[in-house]
Order: sequence, then C-alpha cells, then structure tokens
Amino acid sequence: MTRLIFLAATLLAATSGAAQAHTGHELGGALVGFLHPIGGLDHLLAMVGVGIWAAHIATRDRRAVWLVPAAFVVLMVVGGALAVSGLRLPMVEAGILGSVLLLGVILLAAPTLPVWAPMIAVGLFALFHGHAHGSEMPSAASPVAYAAGFVVATVALHALGVGIGIAARRFGGLVGTRALGGLVTLGGVALLAS
Repeated sequence: MTRLIFLAATLLAATSGAAQAHTGHELGGALVGFLHPIGGLDHLLAMVGVGIWAAHIATRDRRAVWLVPAAFVVLMVVGGALAVSGLRLPMVEAGILGSVLLLGVILLAAPTLPVWAPMIAVGLFALFHGHAHGSEMPSAASPVAYAAGFVVATVALHALGVGIGIAARRFGGLVGTRALGGLVTLGGVALLAS
C-alpha cells in the first residue's frame, strides 16, 4: 500500500508539469512540501513515532509495518485536502502536539494491541498533521506537487521510525521501545514548554 501511494504521488508530481504553461514550479512545490514535515520537530517526532509504534505492533502482526503508516498517510492527505478546500479543523496545533505526547506515552507503555487500534489512532493524528501541511501550502505551489512532497517525506520518516523501532526491539527488547517512547514524550514536553 505504501509503495502504491509513493508510486502514485511520484507519477502525479512527475506528470503535472505537462499540463501547465510554465514548467519547473512543481519542483519548488514538491520541495517545499517535502521539507515541511522534516522542518518541524512536532511533525518529525510524530511521524518517526508512528513508524516505531508500527514496528512494535509488528512483533504480533507483521502487517502493522505497512498498515499503520499507510493509515497515517491516507488520512494525512485527507486532512491536507480539507485545508486546501477551505474546511477548517478546530485546534489543529493542539491536535499535533497531543499526537506527539500520546505517541510517546503509548510507546512508553508499549501495549500489545490489534493492528486496527493504532491504525485508527494514527489516522486521527494524521488529520491534524495533514491539515497543517495543507494550510501552510504556498499559494504559488501546485497542490499535487506539494502533496507529493509531504507524502514522500512522511513515508521516509515512517520508514526511518520502523527501522529505529526494529533495531531498538532487537537490541533492547521491550525496554528499547519504551526508551524511544520516553524520548518522544520528552520531545513533546519540550514542544509544550516552548
């Protein structure tokens, strides 16, 4: 599913220039979209945290490695589309900060859950993150290129989180996962204090 989303986003970004009179703007939109999740500690912690949680759940259900991040990506795009269409979500920044704190606490507790539970949770978190991405899209950017950029960055951050989560689990067991949860929680507290 993640590969399909990545392929679709890449194809859309690559072919959107052919329909416009002035080409080259898509790269700028895609680059700005790509940098948005990476440039904010709140998005960075949440997206890596989603990958870590997916790796933890995958110890019971291997499908979690792609289902949990895919749920985030799909609903993040929905949140972005809501923002671009002018529909506002209440308390977006609080939702983003809450997602970081909740992901950290969940990883600290490291509960064993069925795969659908983290899919629902990260999907709700993703609506807020996507809305923030969409509302901060530059007016000159192609929405498709911009969305492709933030989707690619998000998938990369999820993959990084999965890798970190697998390594932590392999070398530190459940304590490794919980230690990562502590780091995500501390990051969330630092964001709250700032």
